[in-house]
Amino acid sequence: MNQLYQAMHRIYDAQNELSAATHLTSKLLKEYEKQHFPLGGDDEVMSSTLQQFSKVIDELSSCHAVLSTQLADAMMFPITQFKERDLKEILTLKEVFQIASNDHDAAINRYSRLSKKRENDKVKYEVTEDVYTSRKKQHQTMMHYFCALNTLQYKKKIALLEPLLGYMQAQISFFKMGSENLNEQLEEFLANIGTSVQNVRREMDSDVETMQQTIEDLEVASDPLYVPDPDPTKFPVNRNLTRKAGYLNARNKTGLVSSTWDRQFYFTQGGNLMSQARGDVAGGLAMDIDNCSVMAVDCEDRRYCFQITSFDGKKSSILQAESKKDHEEWICTINNISKQIYLSENPEETAARVNQSALEAVTPSPSFQQRHESLRPAGRTNPFGESGGSTKSETEDSILHQLFIVRFLGSMEVKSDDHPDVVYETMRQILAARAIHNIFRMTESHLLVTCDCLKLIDPQTQVTRLTFPLPCVVLYATHQENKRLFGFVLRTSGGRSESNLSSVCYIFESNNEGEKICDSVGLAKQIALHAELDRRASEKQKEIERVKEKQQKELNKQKQIEKDLEEQSRLIAASSRTNQASSEGQFVVLSSSQSEESDLGEEGKKRESEA
Repeated sequence: MNQLYQAMHRIYDAQNELSAATHLTSKLLKEYEKQHFPLGGDDEVMSSTLQQFSKVIDELSSCHAVLSTQLADAMMFPITQFKERDLKEILTLKEVFQIASNDHDAAINRYSRLSKKRENDKVKYEVTEDVYTSRKKQHQTMMHYFCALNTLQYKKKIALLEPLLGYMQAQISFFKMGSENLNEQLEEFLANIGTSVQNVRREMDSDVETMQQTIEDLEVASDPLYVPDPDPTKFPVNRNLTRKAGYLNARNKTGLVSSTWDRQFYFTQGGNLMSQARGDVAGGLAMDIDNCSVMAVDCEDRRYCFQITSFDGKKSSILQAESKKDHEEWICTINNISKQIYLSENPEETAARVNQSALEAVTPSPSFQQRHESLRPAGRTNPFGESGGSTKSETEDSILHQLFIVRFLGSMEVKSDDHPDVVYETMRQILAARAIHNIFRMTESHLLVTCDCLKLIDPQTQVTRLTFPLPCVVLYATHQENKRLFGFVLRTSGGRSESNLSSVCYIFESNNEGEKICDSVGLAKQIALHAELDRRASEKQKEIERVKEKQQKELNKQKQIEKDLEEQSRLIAASSRTNQASSEGQFVVLSSSQSEESDLGEEGKKRESEA
């Protein structure tokens, strides 16, 4: 019975696992459309097909789930009840019967040891009562045990047949559900999918055959390229390049006289030399090669070595190419970039005119210092013939008006704007993205810094492309190593609510004037701050003067009222004296002045009554 229970339990577990696995398969097929495959061409057709399969398999998963429930109720429940209840009951009754039999044997033994000569009625009564009780208990237990054994024979048949009956009924119900779901429309769909699979297989076989032929042709054509140092006559050197990429060995000093060589992938990006180690997602800045010097050198008895030195002579790198062709092309390319040929309209034609200087650079020089001094430019001039410093003000009331030549690299929304690391990280991500997508062209503009805003102006049409309000520029910084790169963070309103603010970081490349631009922006913000403080102080002073003027007017008005009251009181007193003299019968002749005062007194009385 235990073995049969284990076998049926395995069926039940397998059905549960099948139901769960079918459901998981349907779920994964639904998520296929969210995947993005680089080489996927017909993902829309594939996604719709898999969505249809997902629906069908989901329905099958529901059928399997119903089958699992039926197996649990109709197959596992009866056999589990027989195993856990009926068999345990028999085993329990067997143990109870064994205990009763042992008690009966012990009572009989005590009864058999009663003495014949010394009879004790009390002891005899107790032993006899014990025998009676144990014998009765044994007999009752035996009857229940035998009855349970007889009943178990019937329960055994039920426990064997009922699970099998439930299993077969559950399977029949499952097959009926399957036949109902597998209708003619689904059969037609499956037939179409089978035909599509055969077509895809034929297309694959044809494509594989074509690719095999292409591989054979490429192997024959590329055979000379497998040589590390190909023949220069068959593969001539291109001295007009302004962009190049490939593997180089970089020399790294590990001590005073010891060094190691690391193989890395190098590529040029604008005026920068980038490097990318194996396994890295994107490249990083290796050196700024604008106005640098490059020359072939002998290093540690290695072939095809060349040295790049920055324009200020503070940084240098020794690199090794794989072949003479790569060696000369790298030197020519870096020479062309150093002269900022990549900024011209047609870089290759411009580079063709400076081929002679590139050829001279591949000749080893006995004195590196002389070579470096001869190639170092006397001053950092703008290749466009314009000065990057301050220019004359276009308006007479402009306090600050500085113009710089910049090239826009990219912008990105940032989460915070409280530390310069935000600008540094944005620079790294934008340079990495441009390198990954092979974006090298940059739009040149004039950056105008004033006390009110930053403007990007088209150098040809003088039309303002973008305006950045200076109060919204909350952070600005230049690159820690490449001073030509700089950026600033602009905080703007993200919606109608002023509390919904967003910050965008803009990255530019200048002609080695990143620090000067940042200083100019800082000076503009300081001037704007002082102007705002002066404006507020002026408005406050005007307000104070207006209050004082108002108070003075009130005071003058009060004085005038007091003066009028005094005049009225004087006229009233004069009038009262005149009336008193008239009442005594005396006639007084008034002069013209006194009559006028009398008239004024009457007018004063009227004004007093009105007051």
